[in-house]
Amino acid sequence: MSKRDLKKYLSELNKEQLEEQIIELYEKFSPVKVYYDFAFNPKEDKLLQECKVKISQEYFPIKKPNAKWRPKAKMRRSVAQKYIKHFISLGVDPFVIADVMLFNLEIAQTFSAQNFIKQELFYKSMFNSFEQAVNFTISNGILNEFKPRIIAVEQETMQQKWKNRHDFETILDKID
Repeated sequence: MSKRDLKKYLSELNKEQLEEQIIELYEKFSPVKVYYDFAFNPKEDKLLQECKVKISQEYFPIKKPNAKWRPKAKMRRSVAQKYIKHFISLGVDPFVIADVMLFNLEIAQTFSAQNFIKQELFYKSMFNSFEQAVNFTISNGILNEFKPRIIAVEQETMQQKWKNRHDFETILDKID
């Protein structure tokens, strides 16, 4: 069904029928429920905090009480990417999304400053995240607000002597 056909179909329904359909969608489909729950009660601060906790736990997992050993860091970029994609689909403020993007990089750098990481994929993945964050801030017109954090991330790659640090530098050169 095309968008035009859908509009035609919806225009033929009365208000009561429209309400019934929306309620049915709300009850049947989880993404619709999530969308409406957010649309009518946008607790961006709460979502942001939950997100940051989850991302932090990827690098610094919390030892459970009575556990004999500390869980190993998973360092999955995908956790942050899922949140970012989810926030974009909900229409969360671009400032919040950019904050998450940069937080993911900053927490990964905090981890790598304390731990030797030999996986080449980690560095490539962090570069992809950096590039995505820079492009996102530019496309949303918020680069100036986040530029100090972006520069700090790039400088930290130099300080830690990441293998692909010059790729980060190249991205930064493009925005200056």
